[in-house]
Amino acid sequence: MSLCMKIRKVYRKLMIIKIIFTIFIGFSGGLSVGAGYVAFLTVLGIIPRLTQLTKTMKMIQMYEWGVVLGAVVGTLVMFQDIHLHISPYVLILFGLLGGSFVGMMTAALTEVLNVWPILAKRIGVDDKIVILLMALVFGKIFGSLFHWIYFVDQ
Repeated sequence: MSLCMKIRKVYRKLMIIKIIFTIFIGFSGGLSVGAGYVAFLTVLGIIPRLTQLTKTMKMIQMYEWGVVLGAVVGTLVMFQDIHLHISPYVLILFGLLGGSFVGMMTAALTEVLNVWPILAKRIGVDDKIVILLMALVFGKIFGSLFHWIYFVDQ
């Protein structure tokens, strides 16, 4: 057996090890992120609290299925190179709905953890918490608009 063939055999073995290692790292990373996401939703009771805040307790299963299907579809879409030829007006609607969902989930999380009252007491603005919240909301809106207008290529 020539030296070139030996090098090819070693190279193939190293590539197999690299592929197995990559699969292992990807799988374990996915498991840890998925476990954290499930813990976030179940232990903190985010979805039940979200339904309480929006007064839609009858539709809790729709929320749960929305989260599950969103995670599955989002994972599948990440692995595909999908080009949707959709009107910009429909994309605006999708963006508003997605932003509303993320905003409601964030509001439910902060409600569950009582973040804002603790923050307001620590920085000494108990009586101005509404102004603090509005500043955060408008800062998020303007920051997102700035990002999309200046940094996202069309």
